[in-house]
Amino acid sequence: MHTQTPATASALTAIAEQRLTLHHVSWDTYDQLLAAFGEHRAVHFHYDQGVLELMVPLEAHESPSDLIGVFIRTLAFESGFTIKGLASTTLRRKALLKGAEPDKCYYLQHEPLVRGRTVDLDHDPPPDLVVEVDISHTDIDKNLLYAQMSVPEFWRFDGQVLRIYQLHQADYQEVPVSPTFPWVPLDRFYQFLQHCQTSGETSAYLELRAWVQAHAPRAPAT
Repeated sequence: MHTQTPATASALTAIAEQRLTLHHVSWDTYDQLLAAFGEHRAVHFHYDQGVLELMVPLEAHESPSDLIGVFIRTLAFESGFTIKGLASTTLRRKALLKGAEPDKCYYLQHEPLVRGRTVDLDHDPPPDLVVEVDISHTDIDKNLLYAQMSVPEFWRFDGQVLRIYQLHQADYQEVPVSPTFPWVPLDRFYQFLQHCQTSGETSAYLELRAWVQAHAPRAPAT
């Protein structure tokens, strides 16, 4: 059973995202819009076979997104994983007519393949782990989108519950723990969020780091 904490429940009291969905948008138009808006923008684009969603994240979205990033990086750093984070970098697969700008995405297992250079999904594997925060309704089926882009692990947070999905053949299956960090109970995430709210982010980070150092198996450095 998923645990709801005051930290996660409070996210529902505020508007988290502003969304605009357009239909019958060609790939070329999507491409032109990305170029017109540029790289340094607040809006996130998700494109799936003619459906284009523009999303502006607000504080109730960005705060948990940032904390999930701290959580993942702490797990990786303190357990010896190499990691390459791409934040909300645009992931595009023209052959699939799909594009996404997730809240967070990371190379972990495949980090050595993309270390020190720009990722090209036409030649490189997709990120090993993608994170999306969707507190309000989205018209894009994110599970299907990332499954068809062959992302092995997908974390999705709705402001209350973190769900972890593992790619099995062509579909996602919800799993109780992260395949990348199987030694981390899901409750550790909820405890971290609650600690951030009650004691502050620095205290929560230091407590999490100490716990990881005590419990993590050491991943071989590459």
